[in-house]
Amino acid sequence: MPHVLTTAHRHDLQALLRDDVPYGDLTTEALGIGAEAGLMQFAARDRMVLALAEDAAALIELAGCRVELHATSGTVLEKGAPILRAQGAAAGLLRSWKVAQTLIEIWSGVATEAAAIVRAARAVVPGIAVACTRKNVPGAKSFAVAAVKAGGAVMHRLGLSETILVFPEHRAFLGDTPLPDIAERLRRTAPEKRLVIEVTSVEQAIAAAAAGFDVIQAEKFPPQDIEALAARMRTLPRRPIIAAAGGVNAQNAAAYAAAGADVLVTSAPYLARPCDVQVRITGAPVTA
Repeated sequence: MPHVLTTAHRHDLQALLRDDVPYGDLTTEALGIGAEAGLMQFAARDRMVLALAEDAAALIELAGCRVELHATSGTVLEKGAPILRAQGAAAGLLRSWKVAQTLIEIWSGVATEAAAIVRAARAVVPGIAVACTRKNVPGAKSFAVAAVKAGGAVMHRLGLSETILVFPEHRAFLGDTPLPDIAERLRRTAPEKRLVIEVTSVEQAIAAAAAGFDVIQAEKFPPQDIEALAARMRTLPRRPIIAAAGGVNAQNAAAYAAAGADVLVTSAPYLARPCDVQVRITGAPVTA
């Protein structure tokens, strides 16, 4: 069954095909094999969390082939597990092959690493949120979001338009304006939004909490400083959310969760090594 695409999504996938095959597949055309019937199969070479399988299938279908998905995004695949099976003319199979394969490999790498961070953190604190930043590849946000979700994490920020996060770089333009005044200005101009602020020390965090910020983003705090901050926060009449950010990965996620962070903010999945997808293409009769 063809995969349902929005107009925007269809455009994005078609753009990927155009980028790789802008003026036709010269090798396939020169060999004169484009009309030959064929079969293409994708499988996991190693254990992985699958991502973007549906997008890869849709892309292959845009190239004129029929696709059967054997696994959906978010599934943990063992070595050798099948991902999809496509049938069609050689021209369509060969046109879509590498783009679809790379799409799954890169973003499954992101999903697999996100899942590793989630797993490590939740082994200590079940249900703790792992949030991935917007520091993904420019122009590929929809793919990044899908991969993050496939790995069991959530997005920290989708962009600058929907969330308020005050960085030190913002405060550089505010002079000596006190934190309570900054918080009051934000609540007046954006009354429906939570106020988030990045801090670099425990004392800055306490001052931001006292000023009324809802979320304290602790930038590059070691776990022991998160623990000290959490202890200080327990003495306040109103405890904001503590988000540990900067350097969070699968190796230290458990330590940050144990220290008392409510949210782990990370960019580590975007730097993950791509997974390896085996592709087999053979000449075969196309079945009805």
